[in-house]
Amino acid sequence: MTTNAAALERALQAIGAERLRGMRRGIEKESLRCDAAGRLALTAHPPALGAALTHPSITTDFSESQLELITAAHTRVDATLHELRQIHRFVVPALGDERLWVSSMPCELPADDEIPIGRYGVSNVGRAKTVYRRGLAHRYGRRMQTICGIHYNWSLPGLGNDDYLALIRNFRRHAFVLLWLLGASPLVLASFVEGRTHDLAPIGRAFGLPHATSLRMGRLGYQSDAQSCIAVSYNDLEGYCRSLEQALTTPYPPYEAIGVRHAGGEHLQLAPTLLQIENEFYATIRPKRRIRTGERPLHALRERGIEYIEVRCLDLDPFEPLGIGASTMHLLDVFLLHCLLSPSPPDTPAEREALARNQQATAARGREPGLRLERDGREVPLVEWAAEILGACKPIADGLDAAHGGAAHREALRHALALLDRPQDTPSARVLARTLDAHGGSFLDFGLACGERTRASLLEPPLDAATEAQFRRQAEASIAEQRAREAGDTLPFDAYLEAYLSPRSLRV
Repeated sequence: MTTNAAALERALQAIGAERLRGMRRGIEKESLRCDAAGRLALTAHPPALGAALTHPSITTDFSESQLELITAAHTRVDATLHELRQIHRFVVPALGDERLWVSSMPCELPADDEIPIGRYGVSNVGRAKTVYRRGLAHRYGRRMQTICGIHYNWSLPGLGNDDYLALIRNFRRHAFVLLWLLGASPLVLASFVEGRTHDLAPIGRAFGLPHATSLRMGRLGYQSDAQSCIAVSYNDLEGYCRSLEQALTTPYPPYEAIGVRHAGGEHLQLAPTLLQIENEFYATIRPKRRIRTGERPLHALRERGIEYIEVRCLDLDPFEPLGIGASTMHLLDVFLLHCLLSPSPPDTPAEREALARNQQATAARGREPGLRLERDGREVPLVEWAAEILGACKPIADGLDAAHGGAAHREALRHALALLDRPQDTPSARVLARTLDAHGGSFLDFGLACGERTRASLLEPPLDAATEAQFRRQAEASIAEQRAREAGDTLPFDAYLEAYLSPRSLRV
């Protein structure tokens, strides 16, 4: 579903340079903490980083060992990366002898039940966050939840719900292009697949697939057979919300079998429904709205509409110190605008099934010569289709450079087009080649070497004293805020959960 250059140019002119300059993007970047030998750190969240529950920039994801670093939304790519770098430069020294693992697929893992689940204190909100993660562990296993990535939060002034949903539909149709260009996880360590059924092959001293782009986005990654029965359509906001509400309120027999409480009274999961909460829904892209204290995300979407979209299919790039670089961000902005401005017909169940197959094929075999994907009921070569999509992005890159000055968007697009003729230069191919050629087939050694380069680049020069003091004050304030929440809770935990999980909380 592409459109011609003249139509794109007219659409860009209708948006105008001022709105294009008002485009905002923020980053949420996950990374595992590990020791110098590449083993998952089993230590608590470092106190110097503040309270994971309440810190606005430094928190944890599933695991206590899984840092999540969050920037604000900025109108300039360089400003977003500057903030992300500053957060890293505060975090890295605070880790002491520990390291940030630079790849999406995890470092050396212990037994599944030894992977520590995130802890957030004894407030009702903090306890609920831990119980939710306990539920994820029972449903999917802890190893899957240690996979890391980057979320790209993007908005453009003046867009409404239908605009964002049209963008999302086209993004889902064309996301294979990003998996092919930016995927960087063709390998996993043996500890990740130990005891699991998989179709990976031994590659050096690791497991993988020779033409894989992103195992993170494939069958061993953030995929769920249970969630495959959630018929989510992106044709209108209320339809999207209804489908998620059904998943949030419908019991699922295998999860009912887990139970909600242990015999000793400990909570095993928040609820036996197909989804415990909205965040459990796995998708390459999601409509988002900032929530108020105690508010459910679906309620926020229904009441106030879509505020931004969250791109969730990006691997960490181990060759970039921050996991993502400026060129990738410029390309994403071009790509997202193309998804917004191109014709976007309603999706159908048959199309959604085909898109899922395209994602699986690209993740596992994307660089396979001659690989063909499904498009409008027929098969087309992946590279040919990708070239058509990227070629249609040229007017958008031109328009963004005209609005911002310089040539960063055109250069990013030119690089992406060139990669179609040089698949050996994609991040996934480079990870595979570097592991085999420079590290004797050891994916662990590859990750450690990239991590040491990243660490050195973030430690020198150190943060200036004023910025470091500001981060320290922020960490201390987050600890004080957590304590205040814990002291201020008066509602029993079970009553809090009952109110929060009530179907009434999902509706306006």
